[in-house]
Amino acid sequence: MKLRDFTTAAVAALVAGAAGGAAAQDTLDVGVLAPLEGTYTVLGEDGVRGLKTALRLHDGMAGGKKINLIIQPTDASPDSAVRGARKLVEQEGVSLVIGPLSGSEGIAIRDYSKTQPQTTFIDAASGALETTYITPSENYFRYNMNGAQWHQGLGDYIYNEKGYETIATVGEDYSFVYTQVMGLALDYCQAGGEITERLWVPLGTKDFGSIIAALPDDVDAIYLGLGGGDAVNFLNQYQQAGGDANLVGGTIMIDGTVLNSKGSAKDALIGVPAAGGMADTWEDEGWQKFVKDYQDTFPPEERFPSPSLLATNYYNATTAALTCLDELNAEIAGDENQAALRQCLKDIELDAPNGHITLDDNRQAIGTNFIYEVIEKDDGTLATQVVKVIENVDQLLGFSAEKFAEIGLPSRDNPPCKQSY
Repeated sequence: MKLRDFTTAAVAALVAGAAGGAAAQDTLDVGVLAPLEGTYTVLGEDGVRGLKTALRLHDGMAGGKKINLIIQPTDASPDSAVRGARKLVEQEGVSLVIGPLSGSEGIAIRDYSKTQPQTTFIDAASGALETTYITPSENYFRYNMNGAQWHQGLGDYIYNEKGYETIATVGEDYSFVYTQVMGLALDYCQAGGEITERLWVPLGTKDFGSIIAALPDDVDAIYLGLGGGDAVNFLNQYQQAGGDANLVGGTIMIDGTVLNSKGSAKDALIGVPAAGGMADTWEDEGWQKFVKDYQDTFPPEERFPSPSLLATNYYNATTAALTCLDELNAEIAGDENQAALRQCLKDIELDAPNGHITLDDNRQAIGTNFIYEVIEKDDGTLATQVVKVIENVDQLLGFSAEKFAEIGLPSRDNPPCKQSY
């Protein structure tokens, strides 16, 4: 090769390298964890839709940089969530992770976050109490309420308005549903209700025959703390068995991910009361705008008629992230930048589609809860209709810190059902 040819090639290589470096500097990688495998796949898919809706409204940019999503699938298990997080943080080198979705995933990622102080984690939708209540992590933030907060007011409603004086519960046997039943029990039992039996099934159950056979027939209603494929399988088998009890729904049981499933078994949910962090038909202007933004982001065949709770939660988590990235010009690598990012995330107040959100000292959401019932719309689809809105629900559910600590952590049988705690 002639010297001139070598020089020309070298200059070309340097220019290409510089261009590549500039391109890299103009792009920010953001890691995402979502259950895109297993029984919660439908939930994870809509969660990602919510994230992409927020990103579209930001023109795919934040702080002058293009956002490059690196989406790591999980199966809703803690092990898969940690494996995914390790790949994002330790192999891809991301400084920001949005996720996970499921309750026990959240606890595991909180613990993992403590080993990775160079990275900030924004929980996307998980709802176990322990995640931000027990040994919270300084680099872990959650803008959605937990399962107990999502049931604030439901127990009082089904006791005093529906007249259900006794109930039994069926729930998936893991942290999120323990937290849901905790919130239900504290509210329902103080109102005067009695929980006669608590039945638990493994996450991913296919055959509910033995559980359906064991359901008591001497209670006023059955509470269902199921979601995703588990919820659909139960409804199909319950209908086939001729079940006709009054039902009460857990948050992800009465959600678009179930109400829009195929088949007619879901029709058994019409009129069923439930509670959670949003309601489909809420007339609030901000909520209605979000619904349209979600609809405009995806063609009808690729989305639900209305965003699910999971889409809403991922949207809010992503909005918080993008807001702070704008403020910091997307410079978040390094100790000083990470400290600035976390201060911004801690202080931010979201005027979210589902109500005002602030964070407490544990970086846990204080937000708005909705009591609702399932209705059939004019077009034949099912949706949730608001019957009550409860604002400023905190993680202690209105108890003092000392009293809440005395109640203890949620488990299969805690808290007990009693009128005074």
